[in-house]
Amino acid sequence: MRHLQKRSVSLAGHRTSIALEPEFWAALERVAQARDLSLAALIAEVDAARTDAVVPLASALRVFALQQAAEFR
Repeated sequence: MRHLQKRSVSLAGHRTSIALEPEFWAALERVAQARDLSLAALIAEVDAARTDAVVPLASALRVFALQQAAEFR
């Protein structure tokens, strides 16, 4: 298994770090590009859509990436 890659983004004016596997970052970048969004804007959308604040953002991003991959099939 590959190591996690950390990236920092600003969400609602606060800096936060997110650690994901490289494959998830690549999937999120593809979705952002397809939607003509920056990666930070896509992450902000996923963050805003979380209805359960207990769910970590990294987990929400992984699930989102998997859902998007399923839609492309």
